[in-house]
Amino acid sequence: MSTAAQSSTASAVRPSTVAAVPMIDLERQYAPLRDELLAALGTVIDRRQFILGEPVQQFEAAAAEHLSVAAAIGCSSGTDALWLALAAAGIGPGDAVVTTPFSFFASVSSILRAGLRPVLADIDPVNFNLSPQAVESVLQSPGADSIRALLPVHLYGQCVDWQGFAQLARERHLLLIEDAAQAWGARWQQTHAGGLGDMAAFSFYPTKNLSAAGDAGLVTTNNPEFAERARILRQHGMRIRYHHDEIGWNARMDGFQGAILNVKLRHIQRWNEQRRAAATRYHSLFRAAGLADAATYPTHGVVLPTETAGQHHVWHQYVIRCTRRDALRSFLTTRQIGSEIYYPIPLHQQKALASLGYSEGSFPEAERAAREVLALPIFPEITEAEQQAVVDAIASFLSTPV
Repeated sequence: MSTAAQSSTASAVRPSTVAAVPMIDLERQYAPLRDELLAALGTVIDRRQFILGEPVQQFEAAAAEHLSVAAAIGCSSGTDALWLALAAAGIGPGDAVVTTPFSFFASVSSILRAGLRPVLADIDPVNFNLSPQAVESVLQSPGADSIRALLPVHLYGQCVDWQGFAQLARERHLLLIEDAAQAWGARWQQTHAGGLGDMAAFSFYPTKNLSAAGDAGLVTTNNPEFAERARILRQHGMRIRYHHDEIGWNARMDGFQGAILNVKLRHIQRWNEQRRAAATRYHSLFRAAGLADAATYPTHGVVLPTETAGQHHVWHQYVIRCTRRDALRSFLTTRQIGSEIYYPIPLHQQKALASLGYSEGSFPEAERAAREVLALPIFPEITEAEQQAVVDAIASFLSTPV
């Protein structure tokens, strides 16, 4: 039995009073807001502003103020927000964009949809974000002259090493597009995600920290020309109704989602602080149980996620590393404890992206992360007892001989 497993035996045998722990429990978020949300939706019905309109305009203004950006443009999804950001920034066919292989599919598919060429670079093994050093190597490689932009992803609720990317962009005259889908409220030093780059894209998918009751997204920018073009592109390229200046897309936010987001935006700061408190509790519980490996990669226990100095992490996900990840996940399922793998297959190994020309071994850090990462339950209302049950179950798993 390993040292970590031995020290966790006492924790493992302690009976838990929690029957089950969900990965996320939206009922706990929606129940206290029910009357407020229904009133907001009723206003949309009464005014019949079902597409864009005042509810969306109000949210856009409030979102821009919250993030300290000049413009926020509501749209139909986080995926559409990524496409709008790329298209509005004027990156054209034949241009290439560097991004990460360790993200949701939309980070690359939006680049392809914009008629651009995705170029991938490996991740930092500690925070799982795109590595500036790996990107610099790509920028020094043959054929890099076609690269016009960098699209780093603020994964799991923590900003990338923005100083490193900003330096690369300045030196090589590149645009910076933030994939901030998981990072509402995250900050690099004192600047919010969404206000760091030339453009940014947010998702309000129902599981996000700030979430809609369906699909919705947002583009943010401090560039007025980019903002105006994003507004045009989300409405089939129209400045004036039925006058199409270019080919855009139907990517408009509907009034119901604008109304929902207006209500929830008033609570997001508190919810994010509750997530930060929950992450701190996990840290303490894992260390008290003797389960935390101090190295970058797991050995006998689990590697805990960290908040990089100068960052404000909003803990969209709490992701550990474990060498026996798949077995651990199956064990947690038998204990009725939720978990998820973000992401089990790196993008360069996806069948749909085989044409990018990468192979196994192209990005060893991303590939190793895909074998080891496991997201544990975290949401604003999670209780300490539920978190203790998660840690106890993991301790029990690790104490069992292989």
